[in-house]
Amino acid sequence: MKNCIIIQSGGPTAAINASLAGVIHAASEAGFDHIYGAVNGIVGVLSQNVIDLSEKMASDDRFLDRMILTPAMYLGSCRMRMPDPKAEPAIYDTLYGYFKSLDITAFFGIGGNDSMDTVAKLSAYFNGRNAQISVIGVPKTIDNDLFETDHTPGFGSAAKYVAATMREMAYDTMIYPVKSITIVEIMGRDSGWLTAASALARTESITAPQLIYLPEVAFSVEQCIADTKELLKHRNSVLIAVSEGIKDQSGEYIASADAKEDKFGHKMLSGTGKAIEHILGNALGIKIRSVELNIPQRCGIHLASKTDLDEAYQLGEAAVLLAKEGVSGRMVIIERKDTMEYQVGYSSIPVSEVANGIKKVPRSWINERGNDVTQEMIDYLSPLIQGEVKLPYRNGLPEFLPIDHLTDEKGDGSLFHLL
Repeated sequence: MKNCIIIQSGGPTAAINASLAGVIHAASEAGFDHIYGAVNGIVGVLSQNVIDLSEKMASDDRFLDRMILTPAMYLGSCRMRMPDPKAEPAIYDTLYGYFKSLDITAFFGIGGNDSMDTVAKLSAYFNGRNAQISVIGVPKTIDNDLFETDHTPGFGSAAKYVAATMREMAYDTMIYPVKSITIVEIMGRDSGWLTAASALARTESITAPQLIYLPEVAFSVEQCIADTKELLKHRNSVLIAVSEGIKDQSGEYIASADAKEDKFGHKMLSGTGKAIEHILGNALGIKIRSVELNIPQRCGIHLASKTDLDEAYQLGEAAVLLAKEGVSGRMVIIERKDTMEYQVGYSSIPVSEVANGIKKVPRSWINERGNDVTQEMIDYLSPLIQGEVKLPYRNGLPEFLPIDHLTDEKGDGSLFHLL
């Protein structure tokens, strides 16, 4: 099988290292001599900054077990858009030469829709050269917005974190007999899957969040004020979940009409909760606060879903099976089976069908008024957060794999000159 190389890129999740562990384990079983990991995604490949994961696995028999329970991205990440290989082939020629020097026969890219763009371009380039290098995509994203796969690794754990945190906050907001509003801003620039998961916080006695606003429905300031005012007639506290990417009827982000863009052209949003705090504060004149969950929702391994980690690992293994068959240009996916009990299978699709696309929440899974989700959404979400993981602890805190290789010891930014 010769050698393979793996990258992680995009935003981290609590499950992406489980996919990495699945790829490493299956690649070892498949007979790859060396399993390389590029530090900081495709940037690490281009700067020839790689580590030999086979050696790390050989020196630590618990390496993969510890990796699964380590948050964020063991190999580090980047947000670099690769150029069109037909328009700018030189960068691909350099990369191909490096792969030949390492005897690479398989490339695995673990990431979201922007990362799948890199996988698609590499596959197209190698195919054009008749190079015998399999290029396989392994999905991840807490946003759950990749086409074709039933859901994405990382989403279930983030959903569990959001729901658990919302339930705890609901208890906190109900302790004082005074009128109050709490707004919780949740990640989701273009789709509302993660914000929808806040509905899982509800119990027979806890109705929070009472309002849920997703990007799939235009946000009305007037309606939000009316919704909140009506709720306050019957209760003291109102908890509101909002996606960071909600827009008004004219298509402008509530967060900021002039938000800066990242290198993929995406708006870098923040302040949606604060904006609604000001809107409701001015309109209703009662105690109000906003909370931004921010990065804990994507790295909270202490609240990870075991179902999520197991599926992430198995997707990594499925990717290696495709490479063994000489397949290229495909992304492994999760398929939910039509059974009474939750079951999934694993398949693959052309990565070109996924790259740069956004899967939205179906409008039928949002209530008619656009301020809550339906039972169909609850039924879809519930199986994904099941199961708990047991973390190793040391001195009272979780113990993770060390990530010394992600430190730029020279302090000259040499790892990031291509970003």
